[in-house]
Amino acid sequence: MYMTLKAVFIQNLKKFRKDEDLSQMKLAECCNTSPSYIAEIEMGRKFPSTEMIERIAKSLRIEPYRLFKSHVETDSDPLDEKAFPLLPKIMKDEIQDQIRTSINEILNKY
Repeated sequence: MYMTLKAVFIQNLKKFRKDEDLSQMKLAECCNTSPSYIAEIEMGRKFPSTEMIERIAKSLRIEPYRLFKSHVETDSDPLDEKAFPLLPKIMKDEIQDQIRTSINEILNKY
């Protein structure tokens, strides 16, 4: 599914803001703007200037380009939900540990 750059920005802004546990009000405070302006950005009624994008990214502790990536990079383990979507979490953890141990054993041989 194709998303416009603006839609990607809005989706990522909301995601990163929530990841940092920031309300629109707190983000606005960090960016020296009004909460209503942040709300208007998130509703797609307004789009921020480059300077505001930089302030938003700094407040969210991310590089500005990450607000525009259509598939947001995460710091999660590549052996997470995508690798084992149907397994219970405890089984995933065990499998991940076994895979890491096997990889480390192989690497230590060389």
